[in-house]
Amino acid sequence: MGNDGMPVTAAEVATVAVAAVELTDASSWWNDINESSAWQDRIFYTLAVLYGIVAAVALVQLVRIQLRVPEYGWTTQKVFHFLNFLVNGVRCFVFIFFRNVQRLKPEIVQHILLDLPSLAFFTTYALLILFWAEIYYQARAVSTDGLKPSFYTINVVVYAVQITLWLILWWKPISVLLILSKMFFAGVSLFAALGFLLYGGRLFLMLQRFPVESKGRRKKLQEVGYVTTICFLCFLVRSIMMCFNAFDKNADLDVLDHPILNFIYYLLVEILPSALVLFILRKLPPKRGITQYHPIR
Repeated sequence: MGNDGMPVTAAEVATVAVAAVELTDASSWWNDINESSAWQDRIFYTLAVLYGIVAAVALVQLVRIQLRVPEYGWTTQKVFHFLNFLVNGVRCFVFIFFRNVQRLKPEIVQHILLDLPSLAFFTTYALLILFWAEIYYQARAVSTDGLKPSFYTINVVVYAVQITLWLILWWKPISVLLILSKMFFAGVSLFAALGFLLYGGRLFLMLQRFPVESKGRRKKLQEVGYVTTICFLCFLVRSIMMCFNAFDKNADLDVLDHPILNFIYYLLVEILPSALVLFILRKLPPKRGITQYHPIR
């Protein structure tokens, strides 16, 4: 009999049985891949290849920019591409030697190798927030003198807190401190997401008020809109996943036993966002000719 007092038919029983079998098969498939050394290697080597491709693209773009405007030093654009190359290059090597990384002692070294590129990723994309904030305030004739000191201060504080947590974990590895370390980075990621929403959104709304006929305005509007959306979602997903990572062992991203979860996480929060942003920002700066220089009167 069913819950409503009606008799359960054979067809309904069969349907429930089939659904249960399919759910069991799906769970078994997930576990079989996670527990397979061969699949672990395939997934982590795939991640290494994808990171290597993104690193190579960032390096090529950096070289192209340098060849286009060699007279300039380390501009924001050049630093952005260099940090992208650095972050993705380190990730590439970490996933190539992931099994060796898992064997490193003390265990805190493993966390540093996995978390340090994440901090550098935050710094890389915080540069975009700084760049957009400078454009926004300059357009509104507001002083930007305090933006770069604020950028440096925020990064110094973030790195100092994280390094302090690492040192304490090295001295006395307590699970509560490990949770605190992951929650701290979840908060940093949420802060970055809000930064993109604030300054990317402000710049987008400001560009909307420019003349519609301007082709450059339309391209810049699309560029800011796409990058803001991608980066906001990227850091928001990272923040949510880090919260699960801190409190749920089944969502632990620092172990070999969860290769599928690692693949989905790093693909969504680093590889795809980096590849898309590099593609959107692929335009080179204009060549500087003699006729392009005009004295300021």
